[in-house]
Order: sequence, then structure tokens, then C-alpha cells
Amino acid sequence: MDLTQGSEEKKHGRAKKMMLWFGIISMVMTFAGLTSAYVVSKNRPDWLTDFELPISFLWSTLVIVGSSLTLILSKRMIKAGNRRNASAFLIGTLILAILFVVFQFYSFSEIIQNGYYFTGSESSITTSFIYVLVLAHLAHLAIGIIVLLVLIYNHFKQRYKAGQMLGFELGATFWHFVDLLWLYLIFFLYFFR
Repeated sequence: MDLTQGSEEKKHGRAKKMMLWFGIISMVMTFAGLTSAYVVSKNRPDWLTDFELPISFLWSTLVIVGSSLTLILSKRMIKAGNRRNASAFLIGTLILAILFVVFQFYSFSEIIQNGYYFTGSESSITTSFIYVLVLAHLAHLAIGIIVLLVLIYNHFKQRYKAGQMLGFELGATFWHFVDLLWLYLIFFLYFFR
């Protein structure tokens, strides 16, 4: 038995986890900067104080929280050796992710129907910030959906099992981060108007 190979795998695993956390920290800093600019801009005289977020943002919040729960359940099923249920929960996570995107674009259409635009004479600094925050999150969510597709592909190739979960754990960590990021944004937008 080659002990150096086991320690090499652990080193690679730690390096992959560290790179993921560096990426997450940079994303946190990006959104911290955007939300800080939002707070500073609230003092502008052209800031909208009566702007209401669409209720569909709340529905999308429930959906994305549900997607984290189904991903947690899929991990448990993989570790338990229950591939069928793991598959169902993974596909359920993907469906919920797509439903989240649908709700986001429905929310944008509601904002536009209410006469608020991203740019142009009908836009405001308030709505521009909301569009930027949500679209930046959707860009990260698009990466998250790609991650989910990779997880599903690798699951069907039987690459995950108890004791061999690094790739799944990395993907799940990113997905849960994207979910938590949305929770931060939605609470921020509701409470810092």
C-alpha cells in the first residue's frame, strides 16, 4: 500500500477546497461592494422610497431554499448507497434551480410593467441597483446550474459514493453559497430600502 498516494490525494483535495473558498471570498467581496454602494446611494435625492419589490422574489426565495434542501438529501442518499433517490433529489435540485431563474425573470417583467427600467429616462438609481444585484447573482447562479449538471453527470457515471465525495462536496458548497447569497440579497433589498 502506497501511503504517499493517500497523502497526495488529501493535498489535492485541500488545494481544491482552498481554491473554491478563495473564489467564494472574492464573490462575497464583490457583493459587499455592490451593497455598500447601494447603502451610500440611498442618500441621493433621486432615490425611490416607495419602490416595492415584486412578490415573485419571495417565491423564488422559497424555491432556492428548497433546492439546497434537495441537494442535502441527495448527498445523504449517495452516502447511504441509495442511487435512485439520490438521482431524484439531484434532478429535483436542477428543476428548482431552473424554476428560480423563471421567477427571477418574472420579477423583472413585473418591475418593467410597473414602469421601472434598467436604463433610460424611465430608470432610476434604485432600480438600476436592483437590476445589477439580481443580474450579478443570476450570473453566479448560471455557473451553479452548470455545477449541478456536472454533479448529475458524475452521479450517473457512478463517481460518487461514501468516502469518495470530494467533487460532490465542492459542487454542493458552491451551490449552497449561491443560495445563501440570494438570501442575503433578498433580505438586504427588503430591509434597506
